[in-house]
Amino acid sequence: MKKYKAYAKVNIFLKITGKRENYHEILSRFMRVDRLYDELSFVSKEESDAKVNAFKIIGDFSCSTEQNTIYKAYQALKKATNSEALEKLMQTYAVKVEKHIPAFAGLGGGSSDAATYLKMCNEVLHLDLSLNELAGIGLEVGADVPFFIYGYESANVSGIGEVVEAVEEEALAFDVFTPKLEISTPRVYKAYRENFYNPIDGFEAQRLKALSSREILETMSATEANDLFEPALQEYKELKNHYRQGYFFSGSGSSFFRVKEKNNG
Repeated sequence: MKKYKAYAKVNIFLKITGKRENYHEILSRFMRVDRLYDELSFVSKEESDAKVNAFKIIGDFSCSTEQNTIYKAYQALKKATNSEALEKLMQTYAVKVEKHIPAFAGLGGGSSDAATYLKMCNEVLHLDLSLNELAGIGLEVGADVPFFIYGYESANVSGIGEVVEAVEEEALAFDVFTPKLEISTPRVYKAYRENFYNPIDGFEAQRLKALSSREILETMSATEANDLFEPALQEYKELKNHYRQGYFFSGSGSSFFRVKEKNNG
C-alpha cells in the first residue's frame, strides 16, 4: 500500500499579533523539515477488527484514539462530507503510522499527520475537495493543519493558523534536537499572556514577512525570534539546561534547531 509522508516543520520566527476570543493570533514563518517525517498508509484490518467497525490507528502513540489528531481529522471530514465511502474505508482499513516526529515537540507532528490523512482520503476516495476546502476542515482539528495541507516548503502563517501565504525562498536544511521534555502548549501560552504579553504591530509584521528565513536567523536571537521561548523557560526550568548557543526554539517547544551548513554535516 502506498506510503504518504507527513513532514515536520520548524518555526523560523513566531510572534504574537493579538488575541481573538480564547485564541492568540500569530505571525510565524513555517518551514518544512525534509529529513524528518512520519509515514502513513492504509492497511487491511484483521478480520476480527473489521467486524467491530471501530476506527483503528496502528502506531506508537501515548494518547487514546479519540484524542489522536488523525481520528479528529476523520470526524471533521465525515461531518463535512457525509461520505459513506469514508466510513466504509475506515471499517475495512486501519491507518498505520510509522512515527518519527517526536510528540509535544513544537514540530507539528500531530498536525502533519492529520493533514496527510485528509489528503490521503481525498485522493483514495476521489472526494474532489480543493486544498482550500481541506484546509478549512483541517483548521477544526488544529491551527497548524492548514500549512501542511497546502504542502508549501516555506510560508508565512497568520491569524490563528488559517492564513497561509507561500514564501518563495531557498529551502534550508536543519539540525533538530528534541529534549525528552513534554511541554504543554496551553500552559506556555497562558504564561505568555500573564507575564510576557507584548504583541507586535502591523509595521513589524510586514517587516518580518518580507525577510528571508536565513536573514531572520542571522539577525535575531532565539528569544527575539520566538515569543514563546521565554514563557517556556519560565514554566519549564530544566529547558535552560538543553539550550545550545546558536540554536532556535520551534513553536512552544521543546525542540531546538539551527541551519545545517554544508561543513557541519
